[in-house]
Amino acid sequence: MSRPLSRITLQDVAREAGVSLATADRVLNGRAGVRGVTAERVQAAVARLGYRPNLAAARLARGETYRFCFVLPVGANVFMRQLAEQVANTADWVAAQNAYIDTLRVDVFAPETLAAALDGLIGRYDGVAVVALDHPKVRAAIDDLVEAGIAVVTLVSDVPSSQRFHYVGIDNIAAGRTAATLLGRFAGGRAGTVGLVLGTPALRDHAERQFGFVQVMASEYPALHVLAPVQSLDEDDRAHAVTEAMLHEHPDLVGLYNVGAGNRGIAAALTGSNRGNDLIFVGHDLTDDTRRFLLRGVMDAVINQDAGHQSRSAARVLLARCSAEPLMIEQERIRIDIFVRDNLP
Repeated sequence: MSRPLSRITLQDVAREAGVSLATADRVLNGRAGVRGVTAERVQAAVARLGYRPNLAAARLARGETYRFCFVLPVGANVFMRQLAEQVANTADWVAAQNAYIDTLRVDVFAPETLAAALDGLIGRYDGVAVVALDHPKVRAAIDDLVEAGIAVVTLVSDVPSSQRFHYVGIDNIAAGRTAATLLGRFAGGRAGTVGLVLGTPALRDHAERQFGFVQVMASEYPALHVLAPVQSLDEDDRAHAVTEAMLHEHPDLVGLYNVGAGNRGIAAALTGSNRGNDLIFVGHDLTDDTRRFLLRGVMDAVINQDAGHQSRSAARVLLARCSAEPLMIEQERIRIDIFVRDNLP
């Protein structure tokens, strides 16, 4: 009777193939010094037993240790606070695999500040995950990290023209298109204007969401006119002020899409003007605040990205890159979740 797959070891493979443990290890790691016929015998034993190497155990056996830095924004952004909490949880998991995570909080809205912070990581880390601003100075800093042999993944917001290894986040164009479809359908044939609030177009995730939103609104809902975007810098006070101004200047406002953070400020402006229950409000990220706004009917839909999945994915991608292990692309795809009042978890 064959042993359960989870208990099959490299020693079992060596015994099955009639070779030493060292020879079986050389074959599985593609090292030279093994005759072709012997290598074939080892590979046949692997196939018969269904052996799958424990890559984490192999790293520990080799004494490999990695240090990663997660560069996250400063400020009161609730989703980023959730992300920081999940990074701390992820740090406990990777520590068991001889990998360690430090967190650095930086003003990602300031390209010079972010670029300087990234430059300061050279020589100190094996991998970096960064919530990045798509700016020439930031791109150059990422490329300098890569040239120095440091694995880089972008997190939440991408810099695709850089040499980063992988982007961990949702498809933001699709997220913007989804927001437009939700708002347009909720409008139910009404005509009027639609507000658009950005944190900043310098963040690629915000720019891509805006692009997807405007694309669908223009082609599918011509009776709804999207206003020029206003910026909140992801701050509640600014979001409150620009929403109040929008409500005052556009009495025909039908709906509003908030691309980034600042939902608390927008909700306060809507309820303060008695528009909380008739104006369609779609935003991002399920938090205690947005959950409450959905339950009260101030928000109509929330498009969510799982902070825990993103944190764990970034760590897995960095581990795979640093130890030359295969990457499971399907596992690392971050899905778009849609929440309304009736399906809150």
